[in-house]
Amino acid sequence: MPQAVRFEQYGDIEELRVVEVDRPVPGPGQVLVRVKAAGINPGEASIRKGLFADRWPSTFPSGQGSDLAGVVEEVGEGVVDVTLGDEVIAFTHERASQAELVVVEVEDLTRRPEGVSWEAAGALFVAGTTAYAAVRAVELGEGDTVVVSGAAGGVGSLAVQLARNAGATVIGLAGESNHDWLSAHGVIPVAYSEGVADRIRAVAPRVDAFIDTFGDGYVELALELGVKPDRIDTIIDFAAVEKHGVKADGNMAGASAAVLAELAGLIADGRLEVPIAKVHPLAEVREAYRELERRHTRGKIVLTP
Repeated sequence: MPQAVRFEQYGDIEELRVVEVDRPVPGPGQVLVRVKAAGINPGEASIRKGLFADRWPSTFPSGQGSDLAGVVEEVGEGVVDVTLGDEVIAFTHERASQAELVVVEVEDLTRRPEGVSWEAAGALFVAGTTAYAAVRAVELGEGDTVVVSGAAGGVGSLAVQLARNAGATVIGLAGESNHDWLSAHGVIPVAYSEGVADRIRAVAPRVDAFIDTFGDGYVELALELGVKPDRIDTIIDFAAVEKHGVKADGNMAGASAAVLAELAGLIADGRLEVPIAKVHPLAEVREAYRELERRHTRGKIVLTP
């Protein structure tokens, strides 16, 4: 029987289990994918802890995960453009991607281009579409200067690259261990500790936009730097959205197979890198989330069933 990640109640990492489940069966307009890689994301940890129970309640036992890449193993009725053996990048809204076999809607997948690794493909959906939406929300163009908090994290590491592709000067807030990586990608690194506003002003007398991927007061920093609320986007600080009227465009604003295909194309063309921090087998899902929740990972952590 295939295996999948499950949790039976809200709680800490110890609630996660890898268990045997019935083989999924694709219905009309669906395909069954044998997963090669599945990314993990902070939002999934928050859901498991019950922090979003009012907004996105869980039904138990609950699966976990949205990101995946793999090989089509079975197709449902009415599927004509996808065949057995196709290599695809996909997503699911059913909290089910951290598993050996996953059913996805045919409109929620795209082909995996040559040159895109399984790990990058499997980690792309949530972080990639979130970064895409955030960069679009702050309307970057040539001559703009944007600051990105959490600039070496799963979303931030992609947002800084997409912002550079848009022609902006990018300042990335990150720990010193990530400064060389940021510099190599055309980003001006700035340490995020006390005095960060002065350090930003030292390298950029004007800041036009701000993308917050970390929370913890960065919206207030953006306002202190003189950024207008309609050019600030946070993917995590929803209290600041209510208080200051800043934007909160993230994964839901960018979630589509078309965006996924565009991002995969950028990777294939060498214009976007998905840094992979570590790859864990599915059985090590607890260890993977323990590392993720330290919030000091460069890029993405991936599970391989």
